[in-house]
Amino acid sequence: MPGMKRAYESLLREYLKTFPCVGVIGPRQCGKTTFLETLPEGWKRFDLERTSDHQIVASDPELFLRLNSHHVAIDEAQLLPGLFPALRVAIDAQRKQPGRFVITGSSSPDLLKSVSESLAGRIGIIEMAPFAWSEVHPAKGLSFASLLTDRKSKAADFEALLKKPRGDLKAVHDYWFRGGYPEPWIKGTSRFRELWMDQYVRTYLFRDVARLFPGLDQNKFRLFLQMLGGLSGTIINYADVARALGVSAPTVRDYFEIAHGTFIWRRIPPYEKNAVKRVVKHPKGHLRDSGLLHYLLRIPDTHALLGHPQVGRSWESLVIEEIIHQLTCVGCSFDYYYHRTAAGAEVDLVLEGDFGLIPVEIKHTQTVDPRKLRSLKDFVQERRCRMGLVINNDQTPRLYDENILGLPLAYL
Repeated sequence: MPGMKRAYESLLREYLKTFPCVGVIGPRQCGKTTFLETLPEGWKRFDLERTSDHQIVASDPELFLRLNSHHVAIDEAQLLPGLFPALRVAIDAQRKQPGRFVITGSSSPDLLKSVSESLAGRIGIIEMAPFAWSEVHPAKGLSFASLLTDRKSKAADFEALLKKPRGDLKAVHDYWFRGGYPEPWIKGTSRFRELWMDQYVRTYLFRDVARLFPGLDQNKFRLFLQMLGGLSGTIINYADVARALGVSAPTVRDYFEIAHGTFIWRRIPPYEKNAVKRVVKHPKGHLRDSGLLHYLLRIPDTHALLGHPQVGRSWESLVIEEIIHQLTCVGCSFDYYYHRTAAGAEVDLVLEGDFGLIPVEIKHTQTVDPRKLRSLKDFVQERRCRMGLVINNDQTPRLYDENILGLPLAYL
């Protein structure tokens, strides 16, 4: 959708007033380069994937930054590791001056290592994602994230203040099936989406991963990538995956680290704090973009999705990504977990931040049986949470209990 405003713009403006350097990281093709176009007039942009720009910066990074000491944006900075020590020197020369540099990067393991070693305390990081539901269908007024991060808000406030959905049920399911990568949204057709996804996976596998990890067994990792569709939304047992692939458990751990570090997979750790019951300690995980998941699962359309065995897992992953996205866009500091006891009681998402501890149950259905919310209610009661949320496909928000709120995704 041409001209679509990204929800990160306010956060970028805030960080430019705060930090000497801002880093925008995220998966390839999520819109980082286009996002740089929102910088104010007068900023100079260099793309390190362009040979001429790479030569200009790489020939002498320190000299380049002395000649270009303010309002410089460098795209795909991870391609030039030598840039980061030079950035530290340039920043320290005028440490109190904010808003001088912006760098972007995809395929983050090397990038984040360079940032942590060279730019700690000098950079504000924005983790960017493909289009969220709240960006595809923007709305005015109070947002879900603003209410969630307000420690004084209660479940009844969400019901009273979130007046209108961002779109109807058809729009929700259309976004869910297609995912959020900008290019397929802009060009629209199902055929283009299929071709684009195929090329995206090939580029990710044969260029990005091969360049970052030259010693990697490409055939095994390709099989692993195909397996991620079936593993998405599940609790991960590394030994089981290793046996299926015919590799060692440490190798599988490395594969998951690569997938997580390059932003296509999200690892969700178990919530173990203040455990009053024995809990499952394996991590959970999912593919971050629902469109990529459905492509890997060979799901052709929304009708096939609704009849697919993984429909519930896919919906859960979509909701988790939307909530994380909205909190990230307002600059909220938080952690996320899942919770499951050895007896099988489970909470799909546990959020912990300055706003407190909030458990979230996720249902694709419109009607939710209150008896199936026992795990959520127990979690709220045992840990004295101010509220618990149930994200579903109901027609309107509704209270299931004094501090348990049902909220349709359309209202997020």
